[in-house]
Amino acid sequence: MFDALTDRFEGIFTRLRGKGRLGEEEVDEVLREIRLALLEADVSFAVVRGFVARVREACLGLELSKALNPAQQVIDIVHQELIATLGGETLRITYASKPPTVVLMAGLQGSGKTTTSAKLARWFKAQGRNPMLVGADLQRPAAIEQLRTLGRQVDVPVVSKDDAIGGEGGDPVEVAERAIAEARRLGRDVVIVDTAGRLSIDAELMEQVRQISEVTQPHYTFLVVDAMTGQDAVTTAENFDQTLALDGVILTKLDGDARGGAALSVKEVVGKPIAFASNGEKIADFDLFHPDRLAGRILGMGDVLTLIDKAKEHFDEAQAEEAASRLMEGQFTFEDFLEQMQQVKKMGPISGLIGMLPGVPKELRNQEIDDKELSRVEAMITSMTVEERRRPDIIDGSRRQRIADGSGSNVAEVNALLEQFRQMQKMMKSFGMGPKKPKKGKKGKKGGRVTPKGGNPALRGKGPVVPGLPDPTAGEFKLPGL
Repeated sequence: MFDALTDRFEGIFTRLRGKGRLGEEEVDEVLREIRLALLEADVSFAVVRGFVARVREACLGLELSKALNPAQQVIDIVHQELIATLGGETLRITYASKPPTVVLMAGLQGSGKTTTSAKLARWFKAQGRNPMLVGADLQRPAAIEQLRTLGRQVDVPVVSKDDAIGGEGGDPVEVAERAIAEARRLGRDVVIVDTAGRLSIDAELMEQVRQISEVTQPHYTFLVVDAMTGQDAVTTAENFDQTLALDGVILTKLDGDARGGAALSVKEVVGKPIAFASNGEKIADFDLFHPDRLAGRILGMGDVLTLIDKAKEHFDEAQAEEAASRLMEGQFTFEDFLEQMQQVKKMGPISGLIGMLPGVPKELRNQEIDDKELSRVEAMITSMTVEERRRPDIIDGSRRQRIADGSGSNVAEVNALLEQFRQMQKMMKSFGMGPKKPKKGKKGKKGGRVTPKGGNPALRGKGPVVPGLPDPTAGEFKLPGL
């Protein structure tokens, strides 16, 4: 979503680094470009004006640091202001001393409110809670069935009008009120109430959601807004806040191709923080909103912390350690490679993961990487027998044809995969990985042994290498299939 803004900021800061000193004239020139970049990103004019004024004041009152040059200090100031504009701190969820903790979900139709309710339930469950979903959206056809389907996916119970608490044709206010009592009876400590939406704000919608809020006394009231709608999302948040006194905003579709102005405007305009963000269609594509991490991504600094969180969530620690051990011993096989690749795929699109890495060139970050390439490699490996995965050297011509036929590829692609895997193993050996038997070689002047052919004395013992990264002692090395 913020790719265009990131590209603009990178261009501005690249030119900024070329300046030896920064006077008032140079600062004003930089701020003019920042102002244009933010306005083009659909950030509210009032927010842009305040942002630029604060950055200018901080830059002109700058005390030069010995550790940073003037350009680096300006970048640091912009970074800190972006964090403040996005909300400053990550929301800390506290739970009611007397359960359940009630969460009220509000929003317009089409914002993704029902799906977000299920995603939030999954998030609470990951925190060790026992959530329950309440279908109080009796306005939209099939809304309750959609919630039940999502509830089954995250293994969270759903109650609504067709259950004993509401009866046939129950009133949404009555359904919500009885659901709280049902949650206490069942020992559920978090209740998420999914309310009805409309295509636009109207008096009936506001009155119904106000009544539900009144009877449930929610500890948190979240407004779900579609980040793709730009400044309309901010206007919607303002109107809902006047009725409900929001505790936070949940932004959906942050993975879209809109300009991202809503995320940069909502906190300052509405005065409410962004609590959670949804950046994909999958149930797992949802987490607390971290202003500092998003600010870093906007400025091209990457988001290593989120990448680490994803790895912790999707990687099996025992499997990873076992594979690393085999890698160190020089025994890494196609089976290990397949396991690691399958776990990487769980973390999301490859292009999204690359965007989290700091220092990645714009050309690579903006390149469309087809995840189907990984699937093709996976198909070729799974078409091998167990013995072939462990001992690729036994794969002769007839086996290659069978693997190609079984994976829907051709022999040339199988040959390329095998060759690249051999290069990877050779690279590991050149780095001195794995135990080596003493080899006979020419004696040096003092009776020592000269490093055997293929070894790398300069790099031996320097530690493991990530497969797929360029070998500094050889030509470019590509990850198989990419």
